[in-house]
Amino acid sequence: MLVISFALLTGYWLHARTLPAPLLQLKLFGNRVFRSAVNGNFFTRLGIGGIPFLLPLLYQTGLGFTPIQSGLLIMPQAIASMFMKTMMRRLIGAIGFRGILISNTIIMGGLLALFVTIGAHTPTWYIILLSFIYGGVGSLQFTSMNTLVYAGIEERDTSNASSIASTVQQMSMTFGVTIAGIATSLFIPDSASFQPQQMIHGIHKAFLLLGALTVASTVVFAGLRRGDGSAAVSPEETLHHSG
Repeated sequence: MLVISFALLTGYWLHARTLPAPLLQLKLFGNRVFRSAVNGNFFTRLGIGGIPFLLPLLYQTGLGFTPIQSGLLIMPQAIASMFMKTMMRRLIGAIGFRGILISNTIIMGGLLALFVTIGAHTPTWYIILLSFIYGGVGSLQFTSMNTLVYAGIEERDTSNASSIASTVQQMSMTFGVTIAGIATSLFIPDSASFQPQQMIHGIHKAFLLLGALTVASTVVFAGLRRGDGSAAVSPEETLHHSG
């Protein structure tokens, strides 16, 4: 299925080059800032995209929490995400997109690695604090990447840029969960379903792998230059475009 998927993507790319108005305007990838934003969005989400799969697995299967308890432990991410929106404009203005995306991607990879510190005897306040920090950093990452997509794009190409960004985002989320699932199946032995400690240990290894993938995606943002996207949009438009 993976081979067929890449074959179809290649076929679309060849076909789109012959059309005057294709559904996805691949010529936009000629824009350096757009290319960095979309590619960075894809590769960063390969690591981050597996978190909605791994955290409930860790909390419920590994630590024995109920689904309600697991959901409550993840809720601080949403609260931190809303809080971070109020600081977005000042952070981008002070640091710039390049500085934020490079440093923040590394921080996110480090936070994913910190999830390995969660075990059977970890206090609840620590889990909540780590979840809150991860939610804030993640919100900054996603909004910055999604906003940068429109930097340097002409108004007439905004719709095409949005279509490409949305398509790549959905693809990356799917790949992210798949990578997390593969990592989990590799690191967790069959007998671990009856031994929570082995289950937790395997999930911790998966977190480390996803953290390493996230840090590696920083290379994509190295192609950005200081000042890229500085005049992109106003704060109201930023939140509108980034959803």
